[in-house]
Amino acid sequence: MKLICIGRNYTEHIEELENERPLEPVIFQKPDSAILLKKQPFFIPDFSDDIHYEVEVLVKINKIGKYIDKKFAHKYYDEIGLGIDFTARDLQSKLKAKGLPWEKAKAFDGSAVVGKWIPKNEFEDVNAIEFSLKKNENIVQKGNTSHMLWKIDEIIEYVSKYFTLKIGDIIFTGTPAGVGRVIANDKLKGFIENREMFSITVK
Repeated sequence: MKLICIGRNYTEHIEELENERPLEPVIFQKPDSAILLKKQPFFIPDFSDDIHYEVEVLVKINKIGKYIDKKFAHKYYDEIGLGIDFTARDLQSKLKAKGLPWEKAKAFDGSAVVGKWIPKNEFEDVNAIEFSLKKNENIVQKGNTSHMLWKIDEIIEYVSKYFTLKIGDIIFTGTPAGVGRVIANDKLKGFIENREMFSITVK
Protein backbone atom coordinates (compact mmCIF):
# COMPACT_ATOMS: atom_id res chain seq x y z
CA MET A 1 0.00 0.00 0.00
CA LYS A 2 1.30 3.42 -0.92
CA LEU A 3 0.32 7.01 -0.22
CA ILE A 4 0.35 9.19 -3.32
CA CYS A 5 0.25 12.92 -2.60
CA ILE A 6 -0.61 15.79 -4.90
CA GLY A 7 1.12 19.10 -4.25
CA ARG A 8 0.09 22.59 -5.34
CA ASN A 9 -3.51 21.72 -6.23
CA TYR A 10 -5.18 24.83 -4.74
CA THR A 11 -4.33 28.28 -6.09
CA GLU A 12 -4.43 30.13 -2.75
CA HIS A 13 -2.08 27.60 -1.14
CA ILE A 14 0.35 28.00 -4.05
CA GLU A 15 0.28 31.74 -3.46
CA GLU A 16 0.74 31.56 0.31
CA LEU A 17 3.93 29.51 -0.12
CA GLU A 18 5.05 31.69 -3.05
CA ASN A 19 5.36 28.70 -5.36
CA GLU A 20 4.95 28.65 -9.12
CA ARG A 21 1.62 27.36 -10.43
CA PRO A 22 2.41 23.98 -12.01
CA LEU A 23 1.45 23.02 -15.54
CA GLU A 24 0.69 19.45 -14.42
CA PRO A 25 0.12 17.77 -11.04
CA VAL A 26 3.04 17.65 -8.62
CA ILE A 27 3.38 14.12 -7.22
CA PHE A 28 5.30 12.77 -4.24
CA GLN A 29 4.85 9.68 -2.10
CA LYS A 30 4.86 8.66 1.53
CA PRO A 31 5.59 5.08 2.67
CA ASP A 32 3.04 3.17 4.71
CA SER A 33 5.28 3.77 7.76
CA ALA A 34 4.24 7.43 7.54
CA ILE A 35 0.68 6.60 8.64
CA LEU A 36 -0.01 7.80 12.19
CA LEU A 37 -1.35 4.87 14.19
CA LYS A 38 -4.96 5.11 15.34
CA LYS A 39 -5.50 6.79 18.71
CA GLN A 40 -1.84 7.83 18.86
CA PRO A 41 -0.67 11.44 19.28
CA PHE A 42 1.53 13.09 16.69
CA PHE A 43 5.03 13.55 18.08
CA ILE A 44 6.99 16.50 16.71
CA PRO A 45 10.25 15.00 15.38
CA ASP A 46 13.53 16.23 16.77
CA PHE A 47 14.86 17.22 13.32
CA SER A 48 12.39 20.07 12.77
CA ASP A 49 11.28 23.22 14.55
CA ASP A 50 8.58 24.07 12.03
CA ILE A 51 6.09 21.24 11.44
CA HIS A 52 3.03 22.38 9.46
CA TYR A 53 -0.42 20.79 9.19
CA GLU A 54 -1.98 20.42 5.72
CA VAL A 55 -5.53 19.04 5.72
CA GLU A 56 -6.49 17.10 2.59
CA VAL A 57 -9.37 15.11 1.11
CA LEU A 58 -8.35 11.48 0.61
CA VAL A 59 -9.39 8.86 -1.92
CA LYS A 60 -8.98 5.12 -1.35
CA ILE A 61 -8.37 3.00 -4.45
CA ASN A 62 -10.56 -0.12 -4.66
CA LYS A 63 -9.10 -2.02 -7.62
CA ILE A 64 -5.91 -2.35 -9.63
CA GLY A 65 -5.51 0.10 -12.49
CA LYS A 66 -2.94 1.40 -14.96
CA TYR A 67 -3.41 4.04 -17.68
CA ILE A 68 -6.91 4.77 -16.40
CA ASP A 69 -8.98 7.04 -18.63
CA LYS A 70 -10.63 9.93 -16.78
CA LYS A 71 -14.10 8.78 -17.83
CA PHE A 72 -13.51 5.45 -16.05
CA ALA A 73 -11.65 6.82 -13.02
CA HIS A 74 -14.81 7.00 -10.87
CA LYS A 75 -14.91 3.18 -10.88
CA TYR A 76 -11.58 2.96 -9.05
CA TYR A 77 -12.70 4.41 -5.71
CA ASP A 78 -15.81 4.26 -3.58
CA GLU A 79 -14.68 5.94 -0.34
CA ILE A 80 -13.71 9.51 0.51
CA GLY A 81 -11.73 10.44 3.60
CA LEU A 82 -9.81 13.25 5.26
CA GLY A 83 -6.28 13.42 6.56
CA ILE A 84 -3.24 15.55 7.28
CA ASP A 85 0.00 15.74 5.37
CA PHE A 86 2.40 16.88 8.10
CA THR A 87 5.36 18.74 6.62
CA ALA A 88 8.69 19.75 8.12
CA ARG A 89 8.61 23.16 6.44
CA ASP A 90 12.08 24.24 7.55
CA LEU A 91 13.63 21.04 6.21
CA GLN A 92 11.55 21.20 3.02
CA SER A 93 12.74 24.75 2.34
CA LYS A 94 16.38 23.69 2.67
CA LEU A 95 15.85 20.71 0.35
CA LYS A 96 13.98 22.77 -2.24
CA ALA A 97 16.70 25.41 -2.23
CA LYS A 98 19.24 22.72 -3.16
CA GLY A 99 16.94 21.12 -5.74
CA LEU A 100 16.75 17.93 -3.67
CA PRO A 101 13.76 15.59 -3.12
CA TRP A 102 11.27 16.39 -0.35
CA GLU A 103 10.93 12.93 1.21
CA LYS A 104 12.71 13.70 4.48
CA ALA A 105 10.35 16.65 5.02
CA LYS A 106 7.17 14.90 3.90
CA ALA A 107 7.47 11.15 4.39
CA PHE A 108 8.83 10.74 7.91
CA ASP A 109 7.19 8.37 10.41
CA GLY A 110 3.78 9.60 11.57
CA SER A 111 3.55 12.32 8.93
CA ALA A 112 0.28 11.04 7.43
CA VAL A 113 -3.00 11.21 9.32
CA VAL A 114 -5.69 9.02 7.78
CA GLY A 115 -9.12 9.59 9.28
CA LYS A 116 -12.48 7.90 8.82
CA TRP A 117 -13.97 6.99 5.45
CA ILE A 118 -17.35 7.92 3.95
CA PRO A 119 -18.97 5.98 1.08
CA LYS A 120 -18.69 8.00 -2.10
CA ASN A 121 -22.38 7.53 -2.85
CA GLU A 122 -23.26 9.67 0.17
CA PHE A 123 -22.02 12.75 -1.69
CA GLU A 124 -24.07 14.44 -4.37
CA ASP A 125 -20.86 15.53 -6.08
CA VAL A 126 -17.30 14.58 -5.09
CA ASN A 127 -16.19 17.76 -6.84
CA ALA A 128 -18.08 19.93 -4.36
CA ILE A 129 -17.06 18.58 -0.94
CA GLU A 130 -16.54 21.09 1.86
CA PHE A 131 -13.88 20.27 4.43
CA SER A 132 -12.08 22.03 7.27
CA LEU A 133 -9.48 21.76 10.00
CA LYS A 134 -9.77 23.09 13.54
CA LYS A 135 -6.74 23.77 15.72
CA ASN A 136 -7.69 24.17 19.38
CA GLU A 137 -11.34 24.65 18.28
CA ASN A 138 -10.50 27.49 15.87
CA ILE A 139 -10.96 26.89 12.14
CA VAL A 140 -7.57 27.30 10.47
CA GLN A 141 -8.23 25.72 7.07
CA LYS A 142 -11.37 25.57 4.93
CA GLY A 143 -11.59 24.13 1.47
CA ASN A 144 -13.88 22.75 -1.20
CA THR A 145 -12.90 20.17 -3.78
CA SER A 146 -14.47 22.41 -6.42
CA HIS A 147 -11.40 24.64 -6.03
CA MET A 148 -8.91 21.94 -7.03
CA LEU A 149 -6.83 22.67 -10.10
CA TRP A 150 -7.07 18.96 -10.93
CA LYS A 151 -10.20 17.11 -9.82
CA ILE A 152 -10.16 13.60 -8.35
CA ASP A 153 -10.79 11.73 -11.62
CA GLU A 154 -8.14 13.80 -13.40
CA ILE A 155 -5.65 13.00 -10.63
CA ILE A 156 -6.34 9.26 -10.96
CA GLU A 157 -5.88 9.42 -14.72
CA TYR A 158 -2.59 11.32 -14.39
CA VAL A 159 -1.10 9.28 -11.53
CA SER A 160 -1.94 5.96 -13.19
CA LYS A 161 0.27 6.86 -16.17
CA TYR A 162 3.29 6.57 -13.89
CA PHE A 163 2.28 4.22 -11.08
CA THR A 164 0.04 1.16 -11.07
CA LEU A 165 -2.73 1.87 -8.57
CA LYS A 166 -3.45 -1.01 -6.22
CA ILE A 167 -6.25 -1.88 -3.83
CA GLY A 168 -5.86 0.12 -0.62
CA ASP A 169 -3.63 2.83 -2.08
CA ILE A 170 -4.55 6.28 -0.76
CA ILE A 171 -4.37 9.52 -2.72
CA PHE A 172 -3.90 12.80 -0.82
CA THR A 173 -5.49 15.33 -3.18
CA GLY A 174 -3.85 18.56 -2.02
CA THR A 175 -4.36 21.21 0.63
CA PRO A 176 -6.07 24.62 0.57
CA ALA A 177 -4.64 27.82 2.03
CA GLY A 178 -4.20 28.26 5.76
CA VAL A 179 -1.40 25.84 6.57
CA GLY A 180 0.51 26.60 9.73
CA ARG A 181 2.79 25.44 12.51
CA VAL A 182 1.89 23.04 15.28
CA ILE A 183 3.27 23.05 18.81
CA ALA A 184 3.00 20.63 21.70
CA ASN A 185 -0.50 20.22 23.15
CA ASP A 186 -2.28 21.48 20.03
CA LYS A 187 -5.48 19.58 19.26
CA LEU A 188 -6.39 19.09 15.61
CA LYS A 189 -9.81 18.04 14.35
CA GLY A 190 -10.77 17.49 10.74
CA PHE A 191 -14.24 17.73 9.26
CA ILE A 192 -15.95 16.85 6.01
CA GLU A 193 -18.98 19.10 6.03
CA ASN A 194 -20.23 18.57 9.60
CA ARG A 195 -18.74 15.12 10.18
CA GLU A 196 -15.70 14.81 12.42
CA MET A 197 -13.21 12.64 10.54
CA PHE A 198 -10.26 12.63 12.93
CA SER A 199 -9.05 14.14 16.20
CA ILE A 200 -5.40 14.10 17.26
CA THR A 201 -3.17 15.68 19.86
CA VAL A 202 0.31 17.02 19.20
CA LYS A 203 3.09 16.08 21.61
